[in-house]
Amino acid sequence: MNELVRCLPSPTLPGLHLPCGDTCKGWLFKWTNYLKGYQRRWCVLSNGLLSYYRTQAEMAHTCRGTIPLATAHIEVGETCHFVLTSGGRSYHLKATSEGECQRWVSALQQAKASATLLMPHSDDSGDEGSVSQEDRALTQGVLKTLANKLDDLSTCHELIGKHGAALQRSLNELEELRGCSDGSDRVKAVNERATLFRITSNAMINACRDFVDVADSYSRRWQKTLQYEKEQRHHLEETIEQLAKQHNSLERAWRENPSSYTGVEHSHEGDASDENDEFFDAMEESPAFITVTAGGNVQHRRSGSNHSVMSGGMSNDWTHNENDTSNHMQLRRTRRSCIPDKPNYSLNLWSIMKNCIGKDLSKIPMPVNFNEPLSMLQRLTEDLEYSELLDRAARCDSAPEQMCLVAAFSVSSYSTTVHRTAKPFNPLLGETYELDRLEEFGYRSISEQVSHHPPAAAHHVTSERGWSLWQHITIDSKFRGKYISVVPFGNIHLLFHSSGNHYMWSKVTSTVHNIIVGKLWIDQSGDIDIVNITTKDTCRLKFSPYSYFSREVPRKVTGVVEDREGTAHYILSGTWDDKMESAKIVDSSQGCGGSECKQKMVYQTLAPKLLWKKYPLPDNAENMYFFSSLALTLNEPEEGVAPTDSRMRPDQRLMEAGLWDEANVQKQRLEECQRLERKRREAQATQALEEGQDIEGYQPLWFEKRTDDSTGESTYVYRGGYWEAKDRQDWSQSPEIF
Repeated sequence: MNELVRCLPSPTLPGLHLPCGDTCKGWLFKWTNYLKGYQRRWCVLSNGLLSYYRTQAEMAHTCRGTIPLATAHIEVGETCHFVLTSGGRSYHLKATSEGECQRWVSALQQAKASATLLMPHSDDSGDEGSVSQEDRALTQGVLKTLANKLDDLSTCHELIGKHGAALQRSLNELEELRGCSDGSDRVKAVNERATLFRITSNAMINACRDFVDVADSYSRRWQKTLQYEKEQRHHLEETIEQLAKQHNSLERAWRENPSSYTGVEHSHEGDASDENDEFFDAMEESPAFITVTAGGNVQHRRSGSNHSVMSGGMSNDWTHNENDTSNHMQLRRTRRSCIPDKPNYSLNLWSIMKNCIGKDLSKIPMPVNFNEPLSMLQRLTEDLEYSELLDRAARCDSAPEQMCLVAAFSVSSYSTTVHRTAKPFNPLLGETYELDRLEEFGYRSISEQVSHHPPAAAHHVTSERGWSLWQHITIDSKFRGKYISVVPFGNIHLLFHSSGNHYMWSKVTSTVHNIIVGKLWIDQSGDIDIVNITTKDTCRLKFSPYSYFSREVPRKVTGVVEDREGTAHYILSGTWDDKMESAKIVDSSQGCGGSECKQKMVYQTLAPKLLWKKYPLPDNAENMYFFSSLALTLNEPEEGVAPTDSRMRPDQRLMEAGLWDEANVQKQRLEECQRLERKRREAQATQALEEGQDIEGYQPLWFEKRTDDSTGESTYVYRGGYWEAKDRQDWSQSPEIF
């Protein structure tokens, strides 16, 4: 049994002499990570700090970590277990017996009380009134810690001086007793070294004292500078926000009455002319378009420039209807347009995830502080943000034109993610989400979590405007230290009822950067291969990864629409966070490019036509998780939905209301219930196997597993019955998961 050693300061024990109070030492077991579990550590409690080492010998040179107790929270857990929470990080410790655990907890509580009393109170003049009390307490706490360390060094210095003097006296006596010249030289050399050691220790203590003096004298200046920078940043953010609002107002005014802007009207007339032909360099392994006018001049078209309204070579059904957009936006306003502002909680992501590098993100226990108040099922439903693209595609008679709109729809689903770096809630097994927009947009959607590990969701959408969409998506997310990569597996299917055209494609990889330091930002990269299974038309979209050294437009997307013979019909270009355009190919020829003069196709096209443009974000979006207008309505309470609907999740509902502490408690409860339910199913499967019975795994309620005729892979498709059950309000088959 480990024994808690309590040592009082003693001048005869220089290594344990501490002027500021008692010292507690002993062995404890500290939780490290999921691979190594609890590891034995030598812990030392001194001056309000708990330090831990791998061995006692490490105390002389290496400290593995220090926990300040002044601001720590001490919580006693299960048998021999207690938790220290400090600075957003929790330390799980265990003793070998109940008695030893109690002695440690008592010592820690006493040390915390003493450290709290020793924390200085600010007596500065009123010129620092703008600095928060928390910042002043933090600065003063650091200075107090430095002062305590200086006292310890002073004590060590005194002891070194005493022992050094005694050593020199002994050496002098030894020098007098020994008459050998050789021995005398050696003793003198040792004497000189002892003197140098004493001089060095004096220099060390003086340097430490100077450091504390300088830090104390400059702390007020640093606080003033920091406060000034905060005010300047706040002022700059307000200015940028005002400019953005003015920009949106001008854009709306231009859309409502473009004829009042002569310059823009003239630009439209020029774009609509069929004589303004352009040439695009065809894609090779890395697609890059070069635009050349008919006169031979090179034009570099930047993303975000004035776009043209579709006309000329496109059918009337394909032309964007401004009145439809107005009605579309007006109907949206009948639902809620805001949610409570996001609280300003600070938490260190690295302290939580540093031991989880390389693991599946869905298996890492995460607080709601890094979430957004939507589940993955609701994020999946956000793909329908621009469903009017599919409505227009359903009215197209031309398969290549229809492919262009389908491609624009596949890109538009990423536009809502450009600022959305927070993690959605992992749905519980059996969790569902419905979105009924028959009155507004003519479709309704149902999704269900059909697997937990790996996390997989099935989604089905039916529209009264001539199309159906379904998908089965499995998410593989890995934490790599500096970034998180989210790789979706599975195919998205789209069927147009009148033509029978059946499209299929998959999603690209999403990457969240700057996990350790800096501002989080998200990027989409990879290829999307869209195939019309009916006509064999294809479209390959390339999402170019962001590069600091690249001259390309950030978030660029390019593509070519080809028929079954490989003949190109349209060139697609744009960005996944703003817009997509198409240019009809009227002629093609062999070109020569690159230093090796490789042959490639050069396409002559008409002026590009706008396919899709991102809606502006709602006002105050930066304080509402950067939700779009549709996302703001997804978690709105609605009567008659299934009891397994994501709107019913207590943790997600509490988080949206700003009650994050209560949400974390509910999240832990739901996850624990899910683990117990999984263990119960595993026990039943084991028992059935031992008894020689057939093992039947988990079966979703509204989806069933089938073989995909297109790919031959196993997938989940909608079996029906949900909307009928909603009409009857019969949810007797739905499990209780919340």
